[in-house]
Amino acid sequence: MRDRHAYDPRSHDPELTAWLARGALPLDGLDAGAPTGDLRPLARVLRGVRVVGLGEATHGTGEFFRLKHRLLEFLVTELGFSVLAMEASASAGPAVDACVRQGAGDPAAALTGLGFWIWRTHEVLSAVEWLRVHNATRPEHDRVRFVGIDPQQCGDSLRLLDAFLRETAPDRVAWLHTALGPLATAAPGSAPDPRQRLVRDAETLVDLVRGRAPGAAGPLHHARILVRAADLVTRPRRHTDPERTVFAARDRHMADAVDDALRDPAARVVVWAHNAHIAKGRHEGGPAPLGRHLHARYGDAYYALALLFGRGGFRARRLPPGPWRPSRPRPPAENRIGPPPPGSLEALLAAAHPGDHLVDLRAAAEAGPVVRRRLAEPRPARSIGAQVPRRMRSLTPVTVVPSEDYDGLAYVATSACSRPLPPPA
Repeated sequence: MRDRHAYDPRSHDPELTAWLARGALPLDGLDAGAPTGDLRPLARVLRGVRVVGLGEATHGTGEFFRLKHRLLEFLVTELGFSVLAMEASASAGPAVDACVRQGAGDPAAALTGLGFWIWRTHEVLSAVEWLRVHNATRPEHDRVRFVGIDPQQCGDSLRLLDAFLRETAPDRVAWLHTALGPLATAAPGSAPDPRQRLVRDAETLVDLVRGRAPGAAGPLHHARILVRAADLVTRPRRHTDPERTVFAARDRHMADAVDDALRDPAARVVVWAHNAHIAKGRHEGGPAPLGRHLHARYGDAYYALALLFGRGGFRARRLPPGPWRPSRPRPPAENRIGPPPPGSLEALLAAAHPGDHLVDLRAAAEAGPVVRRRLAEPRPARSIGAQVPRRMRSLTPVTVVPSEDYDGLAYVATSACSRPLPPPA
């Protein structure tokens, strides 16, 4: 087995750089609403693709969100994609769906309900508002759906099922709150239980809902979300088998949620998540990510596009030094980082084309053996989630194998912080 961490900075060679330069699709801009001539080659690249994973190297880069909005608009209006699936609360997803398909409620409030500060930004709000405006001009059957795919943050499901049981089985309301109420606030991996008693209770709820109202798709959907949420809570964070950890379960459940969206044979799905989730490869010793599951299930009908950046700023919570963690999370702050180190994937892209651009890695199948070999070598790349070390110099990049992990790359030369929405009133 090749050691994914044994990258060689010297592998930044002229032949690979020249191939990437020839294949680069320069972007005329990052903002939605602009002419799409520069994106037209994607129509050929994505022929036969049903699921496109749009990644991001950080959860706090405004340029990533703007570019994803632009790509979403192109995929919807010109290629017929019909579902936006986001790494966000599956429980709160229906409220956002009602907002974008029926015009119900306030879009900013709906984003708050998704449960993650990373999505409460002007850039993501702009994408949600665009979906709402787009759908308003379409017939009901042709409107773009929104789904959350993360089982975390399941309070909305508990509230809906409370109302459902009060009407159909009032004698079980107290049981719901006693057995499953803790899921509203429990963190993934916070109550490891090999017997998964919470999961069995949630499965009992599924049977109860099915028995009392067989045709109640909404309550049944939310009951199934609670099964997945209970699985996250009772999984360990560490295990000798990485596939039994909470991290493996989360990505597997997110893939299952994408499967649910694809039950309509005409559906085409855009998955909005971190690069680490959309990747098709598997880190040494780590669990299979969302993208690996989707690739196993859909083959080349899944296309993973990673978004990377050269230098600049991004928002993330800073972790204090040492093993302890504060009782209250620190607020997101601006973090700045310089140019990528030699040999990194970002440095390779910058050398090939210094401006914002896309590269289709599937085209390497027609390239020479040197290019294919270089793209199959492991390289460091930045991977920053909602938190970063306080001292940025201690930030350790992940190692990726470009041609195994991704089908395409998008490079943004300069990153700036995403713009947070005002706190809810």
